[in-house]
Amino acid sequence: MKAPAKKAAAAKRKKTVVVSRSEEETLRIAEELAKGFEGAEIVLLSGELGAGKTVFAKGLAAGLGVADAGRVCSPSYTLVNVYKGRTPVFHIDLYRLEKAADIEDLGWEDYLGEGVVIVEWSERLPFPVEGIRVDIAVGEGDTRTIAIQRT
Repeated sequence: MKAPAKKAAAAKRKKTVVVSRSEEETLRIAEELAKGFEGAEIVLLSGELGAGKTVFAKGLAAGLGVADAGRVCSPSYTLVNVYKGRTPVFHIDLYRLEKAADIEDLGWEDYLGEGVVIVEWSERLPFPVEGIRVDIAVGEGDTRTIAIQRT
């Protein structure tokens, strides 16, 4: 691998860590991230229950031009919600799917390349997926540590 290619690959894998002190700040962090999207990204959200994965998804939707990003909700029961923005947004929640076969049967890969795919509980994916990993860790009060890494 040539030196410039190594630098580009290293930059791609660079991890950014930010601290959010409120839900509004988490929304803004996600919105700013999404403004730079080209329209076919995969965002893999992970974090414990209540960490702010859905809040982050709302911010991503706002940054992608979804008119009423406030209506973005976790698709725990429907499994997939679709929103219209400057590119389609496919919001997937794997919380209720515990078996690898159920996740594989969901057919979420059909959305790849058709818009931005946001996956909550991405750690449940039974196969490796390249994308933008967002790990949200709960701190004291409303504080969240958000680690963002392109893989």
